[in-house]
Amino acid sequence: TSSSCDEALASPLPHTAFTSSSVFSSGYAPGYAKLNRRGGAGGWSPLDSDHYQWLQVDLGSRKQVSAIATQGRYSSSDWTTQYRLLYSDTGRNWKPYHQDGNIWAFSGNSNSESAVRHELQQGIVARFLRLIPLEWSEEGRIGLRIEVYGCSYWADIINFDGQGVISYRFKVKKMKIIKDVIALRFKTSESEGVILHGEGQQGDYITLELRKAKLLLQINLGSNQYGSILGHTSVTTGSLLDDNHWHSVVIERYRRNVNFTLDRHTQHFRTNGEFDHLDLDYELSFGGMPYSGKPVGIGRKNFKGCMESINYNGDNITDLARRKKLDTSSFRNLSFTCAETHTFPVFFNATSFLQLPGRANHNTVSVGFQFRTWNPHGLLLFSNLDDGTLEISLEDGKVAVHINVTKAAKSYRVDLSSGSGLNDGQWHAIRLVAKENFAMLTIDGEEVSAVRSVSPLSITTGGTYHLGGYFLQTLFPPTQRSFQGCMQAVLVDDQPADLHAVEKGTVGAFENVSLDMCAIIDRCMPNHCEHGGRCKQTWDSFSCTCDGTGYTGATCHTSIYEPSCEAYKHLGKSSDAYWIDPDGSGPLGPFKVNCNMTEDKVWTTVMNNLPPKTIVTGSSRNRRTVLQVNYSASMDQVTAITTSAEYCEQQIAYSCRMSRLLNTPDGTPYTWWVGRGNEKHFYWGGSGPGIQKCACGIDRNCTDPKYDCNCDADVKQWREDSGLLVYQEHLPVSQVVVGDTNRSGSEAKLTVGPLRCQGDNNYWNAASFTTPSSYLHFATFHGETSADISFYFKTSAAYGVFLENLGNTDFIRLELKSPKVVSFSFDVGNGPVELIVHSATSLNDDQWHRVMAERNVKEAVLQLDQTYRTSRLAPAQGHTRLELFSQLYVGKTHILASAAGGQRGFLGCIRALRMNGITLDLEERAKVTPGVKPGCQGHCNSFGMYCRNGGKCVERYNGYLCDCTATAYDGPFCTRDVGGFFEAGTLVKYNFLPEAIAGASKDTKVLTHQLTPHEVNLTKEEVAFSFSTSSAPAVLMYVSSKTQDYLAVVLRQNGSLQVRYNLGGLREPFTIDVDQRNLANGQPHSINMSRHDRRITIQLDHYPAVSYNLPEASDTQFNLVKTLFLGKVYETGHIDPVIIERYNTPGFIGCLSRVEFNGIAPLKSALRTAVKSQGKLVESNCGASPLTIPPMSAATDPWHLDKTDAVFPFNEERVIPDGVNRDSAIIGGIIAVVIFTILCTLVFLIRYMFRHKGTYHTNEAKASGESAAESADTAIIGTDNPETIDESKKEWFI
Repeated sequence: TSSSCDEALASPLPHTAFTSSSVFSSGYAPGYAKLNRRGGAGGWSPLDSDHYQWLQVDLGSRKQVSAIATQGRYSSSDWTTQYRLLYSDTGRNWKPYHQDGNIWAFSGNSNSESAVRHELQQGIVARFLRLIPLEWSEEGRIGLRIEVYGCSYWADIINFDGQGVISYRFKVKKMKIIKDVIALRFKTSESEGVILHGEGQQGDYITLELRKAKLLLQINLGSNQYGSILGHTSVTTGSLLDDNHWHSVVIERYRRNVNFTLDRHTQHFRTNGEFDHLDLDYELSFGGMPYSGKPVGIGRKNFKGCMESINYNGDNITDLARRKKLDTSSFRNLSFTCAETHTFPVFFNATSFLQLPGRANHNTVSVGFQFRTWNPHGLLLFSNLDDGTLEISLEDGKVAVHINVTKAAKSYRVDLSSGSGLNDGQWHAIRLVAKENFAMLTIDGEEVSAVRSVSPLSITTGGTYHLGGYFLQTLFPPTQRSFQGCMQAVLVDDQPADLHAVEKGTVGAFENVSLDMCAIIDRCMPNHCEHGGRCKQTWDSFSCTCDGTGYTGATCHTSIYEPSCEAYKHLGKSSDAYWIDPDGSGPLGPFKVNCNMTEDKVWTTVMNNLPPKTIVTGSSRNRRTVLQVNYSASMDQVTAITTSAEYCEQQIAYSCRMSRLLNTPDGTPYTWWVGRGNEKHFYWGGSGPGIQKCACGIDRNCTDPKYDCNCDADVKQWREDSGLLVYQEHLPVSQVVVGDTNRSGSEAKLTVGPLRCQGDNNYWNAASFTTPSSYLHFATFHGETSADISFYFKTSAAYGVFLENLGNTDFIRLELKSPKVVSFSFDVGNGPVELIVHSATSLNDDQWHRVMAERNVKEAVLQLDQTYRTSRLAPAQGHTRLELFSQLYVGKTHILASAAGGQRGFLGCIRALRMNGITLDLEERAKVTPGVKPGCQGHCNSFGMYCRNGGKCVERYNGYLCDCTATAYDGPFCTRDVGGFFEAGTLVKYNFLPEAIAGASKDTKVLTHQLTPHEVNLTKEEVAFSFSTSSAPAVLMYVSSKTQDYLAVVLRQNGSLQVRYNLGGLREPFTIDVDQRNLANGQPHSINMSRHDRRITIQLDHYPAVSYNLPEASDTQFNLVKTLFLGKVYETGHIDPVIIERYNTPGFIGCLSRVEFNGIAPLKSALRTAVKSQGKLVESNCGASPLTIPPMSAATDPWHLDKTDAVFPFNEERVIPDGVNRDSAIIGGIIAVVIFTILCTLVFLIRYMFRHKGTYHTNEAKASGESAAESADTAIIGTDNPETIDESKKEWFI
């Protein structure tokens, strides 16, 4: 409504224009109810102050109403505190004023003098207004003076009788229309009917029609005959449009963009297909299909009802029809006034009933009525028969009839049921006839729905019928007690019920019923369920089903997935396929990607469907082959990854034989690729935008230097141009267009790799607020009906406002109220609401905490750190739109300092601030804002716990890294065991003390490292490792010293585990037989052992730890620790003779993994230091992951090999699964052995050729010793002493 529409409409009216339900006395007549007047008793008051009173104004003709004001009765204690507004064109069939999806209750007065004015959000056009007082002053009674504001309204009306159609002929036969504006208003009580239609011979059409009381727009700007372009587009809006009230429609189209508006609710859409013009022939018809004789309109009903203000592209159709400028010959008699229908709806809530009289003592019951409701259950009609009961109910959307009769000690019972889904909000008609031995129920007058019963029955009517509720006591009470919905066209014993007489109180009775109106609301229209959530409703509320959408919450608004692989890594997840949703609650749906968490980077991979080396033939410059590259996600989804990534790459390769690629140096390219945004690119992998070259042209190493691509040389041999495309604004590759494979002998193969991106700038987009007065400002936040806000913060301050946005009275604010309390407060017009979560621990601990807040029409939710959550339901009635207009402030509040209790600016970091799916660029804004710094340091406090097994957390600008160097593990979280496979004779030697290098063998390398005195003499040891082997005996670990002290962990001949300690003071070493079972069974086993003074604790696998004590006589110091050996002992000093005799030959064969001794990782040091020792120790984690079930004994293990045959070292992969063909396994094995033998022979020959260069090896070892002095590790890998085993023996071991 425009600002000029603000005249006082009620004051000038005569007394007689005001009517009311009742009058207290003559001085209180409704005519005195004019604002600021003091006539009579100073206003209107009814006889009784109850909920059945109303005050009505007849404005004389239809007017546009923009505002309403109320006042109490002059100088009294009578006023109205809350009221409803109904309006109508005829003084019948009232419509309640709606706002925010509800029947609106206006707040009234709090005294008798001040006037309270309300602007109507949805301007209304009406002649009659009715105010219904809902609440009034406690001291007095209902009192009212009113004023209505608005302006005159005039429109041409045409009454459509269901036969006539108005034809609007075009000036030329064929119209090519690029822009349309169609506007009209209609009212009808029919649920079907064509409102307008136009079509063309090329298949274009536009149709606007009612279907099931919804408005359906179908438009087609053209399809082609091949079917590759399908232009048909259909959009539905609105519902319950058969309420016989005016509805306004506007359709605006420009090319393929359409705005479709119904009663101020606009839907934007684009038509399908590729055409822009609507090609119509001859005419556009209003009110039905034209009589063209074509079969297209068969079965579609014409519109029956009224239309006004029909405008088509500037022509006033209603005016042209009135002036007889249009063809209206199909009308029997054309009327320009609206013929009113004579229905009289009744509206029931859960406490209503309507009691009507019928015929008593009659032998037939005959009732009928129409009803509409959203509820699946409800009592429609109940009657006490002379000797029984009759009930018609809605049960689960079906109509059920129950008749119970008890006569002369005989019981008759008849149950009928028909229909389904009748709680769809549409009008449904019910007809029931029951008489002697016969009953029939019909729904919607359809023969198909009729159900009959011919079971014995005898009926005598009781004479009263209750509709919509029955609350009295009775012998056979009805199954349902009440009904929420509307009824009309009530027939009782074949007589139409006189509801006007009921309204006057002369017939029947009623309670809490609204007469002559149907206040049904479709709460699913517009649909508040987002992202494809399904809306279900009852009379009072709606709910959303979000299953399978990837979203959650009351309105399916919030994504259940993380925005990126980076986010999954920071939840401690390892590499896998994950669903991600880069824009959260935004329009993009979730999709699946592969996340690869490497040590320092997180890679996101999106696969495509182009097979590697796709063969391309028969393409030429004139007829190029277009290879479409489709991804496992849509283009918009992939673009969301590339825009937020730090770096992206995509491999592209062109293998060619006589097929030119870019036609370098300066020809027109034969082949190009198309990237994001449908742009063509003439550079190839390894090159960059604007440079028409391949990788070899950039590096200047093409096979023919005259060209900048290998393929451009056009030779008969296979050549290839490949490389990475890294310009992420151009990625991903959506198609490749190939143009030179049509000559004889020319062919090409194309490979487009997956898109790989790394990092997520949105996730790390952060700002540090360094002063309490500093803040960032952004554009106003628009989250009218649903808003979600999520971010991470860390602070050491006790309080601070995270963000705030203000409106007139509306606002939204998130703040840290105290060290343990986060608050989310807002006001959408119903008064301020605050949600609070209390954390068990302080939040100002300088660690990252995540806050998520959501507010929608159903509820508000606040969540902190996945742990604490609180929610609050929205009020059933009230405002729902959040209307803000100030800037969005981040880091500070803009309420006066005193009101907020001091200046509550935020100190600390805010990161990844996302509002309704859009990440705000805090860093960019922080660069130009004093007191705010881009980025934020200190991620280890929050994420350090993901670095396991002693890994150190290292800070990075974007996130953190786990440094695993000091552990026996590696991997992104230090969780991957580092282990090695030992052949017979392989050993790892780790020196704790420096030693002369002269005696080192030619196969060793020595790293020296000086230990401090307290490290040399140990009073405690911590040992941990896991192993798997199939051969015993063996030395697993041996720690020697310069004295006679040692520690050994060995497997005995029978495969059982023994620990030997000799610390001096005892004649024999202290031995512990840890377990009697055979552990040399090829399964992984883990050992954790610790000694503190005399107490030794050993845990094997998952069994409980067992403690042992060294005897009193034993020493407790492990003196002068010298060397640690793994796999075999080769020591020049003192050594336990038992070990040499029993356990040291042929040496350990199998796997050792994650070996740790007092915080040192000797095996990892050996595998990771620069020089490898001639392939004796192979890195493998075959000893990892100890079993969680007890290992099988040798007797029951089907794959157990007798250890006497175990000449070869066995890997765990020797198990052949069931169902594998043994022959193929054997053949494969033989081939493998042959290849292995050839390789070994080569290795041996090479070693033989270089055997005189021992000094070179030794020098290498020396050099590496100096360079690695900082590495705190000394490691030797070698075979046995060369003196003890000659060359031929060594060959056998290999």
